[in-house]
Amino acid sequence: MTAQTDTPGSVTAVYQVSGMSCGHCEGSVSGEISEISGVTSVKAVASTGEVTVVSETALDENAVRAAVDEAGFELVGPA
Repeated sequence: MTAQTDTPGSVTAVYQVSGMSCGHCEGSVSGEISEISGVTSVKAVASTGEVTVVSETALDENAVRAAVDEAGFELVGPA
């Protein structure tokens, strides 16, 4: 996972997700990941498959994987 501290108390991580092809896909993935406790923002980009997540603390990759699965896509891993 690529993690960096942007501001005190926040962590940014970039994940690779397969199967996204449109804005609706981006919204589905973003919506599910947004429900993880501590997540403050999510940006999914279908054209690259990258999902950037900003959270209060580092996230458990299993929680992110479960959210992506719930949206109907596959978490490939950290970008």
